[in-house]
Amino acid sequence: MQKPLQITFRDMEPSEALEARIRAKAGKLDQIEHRITGCHVVVERLSARHRSGNDFAVRIDLRVPGREIVVDGVRHEDAYVAVRDAFEAATRMLHEAAHTGRDALREVQS
Repeated sequence: MQKPLQITFRDMEPSEALEARIRAKAGKLDQIEHRITGCHVVVERLSARHRSGNDFAVRIDLRVPGREIVVDGVRHEDAYVAVRDAFEAATRMLHEAAHTGRDALREVQS
């Protein structure tokens, strides 16, 4: 990544273990697409008044040249599961963006 990974914890105490998991997952994204220019991950503890069973929400903002990839609305009662699911979605979206970019490049070259 060209800029340092940003991790924000909202309405909860920062967790070194969760931060380490996020850094590991972000490193895997960087292996998929080395041109990532920025990544911001927000882990938020939702209020008890929110829907039951959805205690944590995760948002990932990725920037690659010419695109911004946003994963939002990933919720789970376990923060680690929410992080896992959000990074799985980000991985799929990154692969799709890379595939779309190659197709666009082929169309221009044709």
